[in-house]
Amino acid sequence: MATVNPQDMIEEIQANIETGDLMKAQLVLAHMREVDHKTRNRLMFLLTRADADFSVPLFIYLLRHQADVAEEMPIIRETLLSILVAYPEKLIGYLTSPKIVDRTELIRVVGELRLEEATSTLLGMIAASEDDAEILLIIESLGLIGDPEAINTLTDYLYAANKALIIAAIQALGQVGTPTAMHRLAERMGTDNEIDYLILSIFSEVQDQISLEKLNDTLRSHYAHMRTFAKAELVRIGPKAVPILIENLLHDDPDFRIHTLNVLGEIGDESAIVPIRKLLASEPKSANVRFAAYEALAMLPLKKGAYTLTAGLTDPEDHVCIAAARAIDRNFSPILAAGIKNLLRGPEKEARHIAKIIVNGQVDNIFLSLADDEVFEQMALEYLPHTHRDIREHYHGLLLQADRADFAKKLTGTVDTGKRQKIVAVDDSRMILNIYKATLHELGYDPVLFEFPASALQWLRTEKPLMILTDLNMPETTGIQLAERVRKLYPAVRLPIIMVTTQNESQDNEAAYAAGIDAILHKPFNAEILREAINKVLQVNG
Repeated sequence: MATVNPQDMIEEIQANIETGDLMKAQLVLAHMREVDHKTRNRLMFLLTRADADFSVPLFIYLLRHQADVAEEMPIIRETLLSILVAYPEKLIGYLTSPKIVDRTELIRVVGELRLEEATSTLLGMIAASEDDAEILLIIESLGLIGDPEAINTLTDYLYAANKALIIAAIQALGQVGTPTAMHRLAERMGTDNEIDYLILSIFSEVQDQISLEKLNDTLRSHYAHMRTFAKAELVRIGPKAVPILIENLLHDDPDFRIHTLNVLGEIGDESAIVPIRKLLASEPKSANVRFAAYEALAMLPLKKGAYTLTAGLTDPEDHVCIAAARAIDRNFSPILAAGIKNLLRGPEKEARHIAKIIVNGQVDNIFLSLADDEVFEQMALEYLPHTHRDIREHYHGLLLQADRADFAKKLTGTVDTGKRQKIVAVDDSRMILNIYKATLHELGYDPVLFEFPASALQWLRTEKPLMILTDLNMPETTGIQLAERVRKLYPAVRLPIIMVTTQNESQDNEAAYAAGIDAILHKPFNAEILREAINKVLQVNG
């Protein structure tokens, strides 16, 4: 192979520039990697001085066919960009020029420059192209440009046979970001989980009214993972999503209300307080709705009207009572303390139940406010010695800190004579975990509690409990996904799983059983209901 003479290359390029011979110039540049940096720089200098119609095709050639040289010499791309920025009308012409065979770099540059004037040309190119790689690049550039003129064409590619083109079209419509673009994305949802996730993530970024409405509608999805994703995104959006969420409370669908209340509580915006209190005043039939409402209020700052929370202590369902107690504790005041003392002097059965709720709820402000009350102390001591050791130890320490050593001494608990079997409970609500702790202990089991499914899985790799109780709707990992992973560790005959949920969706139920769930128990539950569910599953598996 003959050695390339640098001086000959320089002289040849000079001659090619004078004659306008692109073909010969390209043949010269094919040897760029064979010469030293000084010669390369000299050749680049000559090209920068040439007419744009001559140099642009050669810069594109270097970028596409001498990629290693272009990487070492960023000036090649920088010079091309500076020319195209200076002559945008030429750029549009180059897109359709027969002199340029490979238009990849030009299409990319059009997008980088957000050159809206090129939209029509790009649309014509995409209509004529049969090259998926080129079509993909055009879609990406149309997205960067963000011209609404491209919406119809981009919509067509939402239904392409090539998934990469579908994803690119989704992202491009997200960059266009107009209400029409969001409508088109909304219409595309429902056939593919990956696509749905991508579209929802775009809605969470755009945050226009249509996007917020679609995210909100996803709270009604029949699939737990979709609801979980939408809830997390709405919480991340925060107060901007609150007005549309508040409207949900007027609907009759209890599950929709529950998911909405979960999100409103997590957002923590005080504008949700009055609508939630109005919901409670309407006395919703669903105990799960009442529970979610009090749970949300426990996360919100009630500046006035907190006294109305005491009504929740007399709810027929223990879960609701505990949620109300937590809300009271979060917003505790002397007025609330007086109201609770009055309730403790009401009918004996109701008063004892309230004392039990206060103990199980681990509501420190309420407990301490009542610690000097003889009526409460007597009722609490009927129950406290039999509670889980963690609860006893918690109140023992609390009373000592409050200089109530006399009360603390009376908390000596009963000693278990036999070893308790462990039951794992997984739920992202700490309130529910507290309920599990008290209820499972009352039933004679040793509760092992996890707020995060990942932690439960790590524990299960070395420990095998009697059973697992898991929530359905949890962030990051749903109860169904947890069950699938548990089944990789233990078959159903060795470790039964009960899914405990507020939901009764056929899709969720089918997915749960397919994942290895043995039974589904609907909240709210009390000790007797939980006992029956546990015994039934153990008998089947035993």
